[in-house]
Amino acid sequence: MDDELGRLGLLACALSGRALRVAPADPGERAWTDGATVFLEAAASQGRQLEALAVQASLLAAGSLAPGLLRELARRPALAARYLAVEGHRALAANEDLLPPAARSLIDRGVAARGGPAAASLAVARSREAVPDPPESFGAIHPRRVLASGGRGEADVPSGHIAARRQRSPDELAELAEDDLEAGVALPLLASPVGGGGPLGRLLQRMFGAARSSGGRGPAGADTATHRTRAGARGGRAAAYGIGMAAPITALADVRGQGWRYPEWDVHQRRYRLDWCTVREVPPRSQEDAPMATPNGDALRRPLARLGVGLEACPRQPRGDDLDLDAMVEARVEMLAGSTPDEAVYVDRLRRRRDLAVLVLLDCSGSTAEPGAAGATVHEHQRAAAGAVLGALYDLGDRVALYSFRSQGRSAVHLEPVKYFDDAFDARVLRRLGGLTPGGYTRLGAAIRHGTSVLADRGGTSRRLLVVLSDGFAYDHGYERQYGEADARRALAEARRRGVGAVCLSVGASTDAAALRRVFGAAAHAIVPRPGQLSQVVGPLFRSALRSAETARRAS
Repeated sequence: MDDELGRLGLLACALSGRALRVAPADPGERAWTDGATVFLEAAASQGRQLEALAVQASLLAAGSLAPGLLRELARRPALAARYLAVEGHRALAANEDLLPPAARSLIDRGVAARGGPAAASLAVARSREAVPDPPESFGAIHPRRVLASGGRGEADVPSGHIAARRQRSPDELAELAEDDLEAGVALPLLASPVGGGGPLGRLLQRMFGAARSSGGRGPAGADTATHRTRAGARGGRAAAYGIGMAAPITALADVRGQGWRYPEWDVHQRRYRLDWCTVREVPPRSQEDAPMATPNGDALRRPLARLGVGLEACPRQPRGDDLDLDAMVEARVEMLAGSTPDEAVYVDRLRRRRDLAVLVLLDCSGSTAEPGAAGATVHEHQRAAAGAVLGALYDLGDRVALYSFRSQGRSAVHLEPVKYFDDAFDARVLRRLGGLTPGGYTRLGAAIRHGTSVLADRGGTSRRLLVVLSDGFAYDHGYERQYGEADARRALAEARRRGVGAVCLSVGASTDAAALRRVFGAAAHAIVPRPGQLSQVVGPLFRSALRSAETARRAS
């Protein structure tokens, strides 16, 4: 029974807009929620369970179980029942666009219209107006249990979240749900698994995009688990990396005046601050006294060799999907002349053409000056890694570019082009790379958005990859902790929405895996102790990022 109810967790996350579990209630008890779990009657029919889940999840999404409201309802079960009778219909009506058809029939629009926000429904419940008892499928509200459990009755957004959500585009809704879903959970009750048939399946597919691996650990809503590789250089930590596929969102970059103006995601208000950051490309500096040795990318060439290889029409093949007319004519002439004709008369599409553009973003903020592994600084490790990745991809024939970035407030996000796409990877580029020094702050989201725009405008290939080398410490004036981490995750999701794969590498830094997941979210990311260990992770990470971007591009 627990497994059958657990399968409804995906639907609970979709309807409530948060990580939410489903579990059986105590015998004889109606459905209720403590803000983290919805408890359903185990003996009820599947249809009844679905209706109760829709009501309780919609109450959470609408902010109906805010602590202030619950304190008003505590020790007053009759008032709580009247409040549920009004607020339940209002919450369902506000969440109607996401409800399965079976739950929409519960809505009494006349009752729903009597309340406005949740506080207005409470005022109606307190009044002398006649309020019918709530249907049994509505379950119950247990204010004291919710307050005592510590499970929040409010979502991560303010009350009225549903109204704001209905004004957003489906693509934005998809990315908002990115961190609230663990994939791989089927919905046999509804016959509409993600990616499968049925209206609910198509709705959830639009909302959540590609499913994550079912092997991830943690409750619904957690990011893909971080895995560790046992291989590595002697004395070094095992490289930790996470691979996830996320639902993306359209980027909102806008170029105006001097520099580029980009939005920034305000996680506290759950909205964009439009034209908030100004990005400027500063002229590259070349320092003759800062030479850098040519990086050795030999170990990276093999795992990167088959990345971004496009299909090319090759004539005179022994098999294929089309005929080569020139070869056919020559074969016919040879046959009439009495010679044995060549049987290679087909045109086949083979993967021989390089079709990949890669832009490497190198974090040159002050935090990278901290000591890293083997006595070198984090900056030196990441600079060496950038050179190795750049050299390996350049030798393979890919279009590559390298930009360093730092910031000093939202109006001064500076990106320095070390190598443009059309530049040769020569001594001049190595001098620019060797002359980079750490300083300033890390407005990571703006740098990612500009790198995505550069790739889209100047990459010149159908497959594009953004490689971010950073210690994962997103910080600037007004860009602290949760705010900066959420904006960086959002910027990476925007990149995937535009068909740009994103790989985030932290080389030589002491950042722990949990902190890295908070910054990079579902993007393919890795913690690598030393540049020499990159070859162990770049293959699967780069492939995962390109697949994620391709999936997002096809879905858009």
